[in-house]
Amino acid sequence: MADLTPPASGSTDAFPWSSDVAVLIYLAIATILAQLLCGGRYGFHRDELATLDDARHLAWGYIAYPPITPFFGRLSLALFGTSVSGFRFFAAVAQAVALVITGLMARELGGGRGAQLIAAAAATPFCIASGALMQYVAFDYLFWVLTAYFVIGLLRSKDPRWWIATGCCIGLGMMTKYTMGFFALGIVAGVLLTDTRRHLVSKWLWIGVALSVLVFLPNILWQMQHHFISADFLKHIHERDVRIGRTQDFLPAQLKLTLLALPLGLAGLYFYLVSNVGSRYRMLGWMYLIPIVLFIVAKGRWYYVAPAYPMLYAGGSVWGEQRLRSLSRGWAGCVRAVAWTALAADIALIAAIAIPPAPVNSALWRFASKNNGDLLEELGWPELTQAVAQIRDTLPESDRAHLAILAGNYGEAGALNLYGPQYGLPTAISGINSFWQRGYGNPPPETLIVVGISRGFLERNFASCQLAGHTPNPYGIKNEETSDHPDLYVCRGLRQTWPDFWRDFQYYG
Repeated sequence: MADLTPPASGSTDAFPWSSDVAVLIYLAIATILAQLLCGGRYGFHRDELATLDDARHLAWGYIAYPPITPFFGRLSLALFGTSVSGFRFFAAVAQAVALVITGLMARELGGGRGAQLIAAAAATPFCIASGALMQYVAFDYLFWVLTAYFVIGLLRSKDPRWWIATGCCIGLGMMTKYTMGFFALGIVAGVLLTDTRRHLVSKWLWIGVALSVLVFLPNILWQMQHHFISADFLKHIHERDVRIGRTQDFLPAQLKLTLLALPLGLAGLYFYLVSNVGSRYRMLGWMYLIPIVLFIVAKGRWYYVAPAYPMLYAGGSVWGEQRLRSLSRGWAGCVRAVAWTALAADIALIAAIAIPPAPVNSALWRFASKNNGDLLEELGWPELTQAVAQIRDTLPESDRAHLAILAGNYGEAGALNLYGPQYGLPTAISGINSFWQRGYGNPPPETLIVVGISRGFLERNFASCQLAGHTPNPYGIKNEETSDHPDLYVCRGLRQTWPDFWRDFQYYG
């Protein structure tokens, strides 16, 4: 590729360990170490338990998401076993890589070390929050950031071969989370609305498009084989989110993503769309505006646009660095001090909320769990499994011979499958998401220990159901398990055949 040498940034190759890139890497490593030292203190989150179970059944698609995240989950299990911190390792690494790329975007735009570090620091709070859990959010974020970086390379070098990397990244993003499609539409709009449209006649753009489809093709084929079941899932989840108000206040909620870095993000938007210096990169402004408008119209959740902010931080830091040159040394120093203080405060706040280094029910933990409900959903899973095992032990041998555990949600099913083998429990079955596809076993069960399903539903579908116990609550907390459905039942005598029951038992969550 032509003209790929990055602009000078003031570093020297004579001391690579103190170069700009090295400093960015140190910051990224610090976030990984923070996750390893402070994360994993409590346990698996219910969403992680679903991913972990899916990771044991590798496929080109799943009802709830594309295959990239379960693939990294499987890799984590192979390398680290069922360690909580180990399972989250690749999510933390993905976010750390995105942090480095954010700084490199500022470098590609002409920013020096200060601009690169400011951009990376602005992205650090979300890096910490997203890297704290093994979810597709972390990998989706990385592929958006990488795509933006390759587009900057395209615009800076004017070499159309950058479309190859861009197309591959879009394909990988679609294999991670389907919201990458919104970013792809932003790229299309950016091409059509700027002088980048001259690339429409370039074979490299269309090769990039073909590669994006090729990378995504395995999941498309899986969806075809399963009658595009993920579309039904996404429709259900979207309707639920709208119904319970999760899609309200999209724009005000962007403050949760930017915090005190909001001025930097706005400066980045100005740099791309208005300033003469950033006119070469105008396409990136549209790559932010189009997705955010589409998410508002489609009623998406507030954090869906989070991966678009690093490119704004990069542009804003470069614009700010250029403006500081026109100020006196004293005023420039004051502005830098205020900026660094604000960003440091953001990092400290999010670290305290996302990975609090504190025991359960301590003052810091109560503060963190009040602002981060995910922490509450990381507790109690081993105790729940033990309670189910104790109920199993009270049953006569005739019941144990044809026993199954029926779970209402993926957290329960995933936890019972993770911790159950040490008690000799059978594999949990459930009608939710991909668990439904795995069926109810052969031969069909005759006796069930039921977790997380209402008594009314059970009495309608079984000849007898007896209350057998309650979800343990050793920490005295209120979460979905202890508050919404704490009762455990033993049920017998399904009123219809298992195939008929299972066909109607499918649901999403």
